Amino acid sequence: MWISQSSIHDTVVFIKNIRFHAQHGVMEQERRVGGEFLVTVEVKAKIQKAFLTDNVEHTINYATILEIVKKEMSTPSALLEHVAARVADSIMQEFDTVYEVMLEIVKVNPPMGAQCDGAGVRALFTRN
Repeated sequence: MWISQSSIHDTVVFIKNIRFHAQHGVMEQERRVGGEFLVTVEVKAKIQKAFLTDNVEHTINYATILEIVKKEMSTPSALLEHVAARVADSIMQEFDTVYEVMLEIVKVNPPMGAQCDGAGVRALFTRN
C-alpha cells in the first residue's frame, strides 16, 4: 500500500443536515411550541490510523457524534450560538483526537416576517 499515516492530512468526519424538532429561540412561543432545525457537523481529527487499520476505534464514530448533537438539541436555549458551543465542547470532551469542529444550525422557518430557507449560525471551534 502506498498510503502511509504521514501521507494523510486533514481528515473531516461529517454528518449533514440532521433534522430535529427542538425548542430553541428568543421568543417564549419558540421554546414552547418548537420548530424545525437542520444541523450539520464537521469534525477535523487526527485519525490517520483508521485508514490503515479499518478499525472503528481509530476514527470518529459518527453515531456518537449524532448522540451528542441529539442531547444538546433537546436542551432548550434562547440562542443557537449557545447550542453550537455546547455541541462543540461535548464533542471535544468525547474525542481527544478532534482539533476542530464546524457546526451549522439552521432554524428552518424563523419567525421574522420573511420568506427564506432558514436562518442560523455557522461557527468554527478549535481546541486550545
